[in-house]
Amino acid sequence: MNTALLVIDIQNDYFANGAAPLINPDKAAANAARILEYSRKQQQLCIHIQHIANRPGATFFVPGTAGAEIHQAVMPLAGEKLFTKHYPNSFRETGLLQYLHSQQITDLVICGMMTHMCIDATTRAAKDYGFNCTVIGDACATKDLDINETAVKAGDVQTAFLAALNYFYASVINTNDYLK
Repeated sequence: MNTALLVIDIQNDYFANGAAPLINPDKAAANAARILEYSRKQQQLCIHIQHIANRPGATFFVPGTAGAEIHQAVMPLAGEKLFTKHYPNSFRETGLLQYLHSQQITDLVICGMMTHMCIDATTRAAKDYGFNCTVIGDACATKDLDINETAVKAGDVQTAFLAALNYFYASVINTNDYLK
């Protein structure tokens, strides 16, 4: 198989009572869990990405906290690779690229959190590195944003970022379509 699944930053701080809750993280995590289960059954390479904050003043993903832990819905199994990152791009200062090359991976299925940051940055980098990318849109979550005193609802952020990725960087589909 030349396909690997990347499960990016589905961590406790993004859920209710976490330090940085997103909009609808439970739905996204449940869909990611379905994709993960399917990938395991297909004996695809399953790779987990965990963001650990290393900048002064970080308010979430603080090392050693429960919030930084991977959410129970998508916990890695023994033998599944886990990369720790400190930047939105999962390739930056990690061994991810080298590992994917060592496994002859050509295609990536990507899901996780946050759509507008780590999913976007990782997908764009993956395409630039020559990988064919599929993003499972409903297995990703984001949050409300604002720019220049304009509020942007999470649903609009999600749609805009997925549409932009779908234009060139990835095929964006939903969980049910992927599992067909």
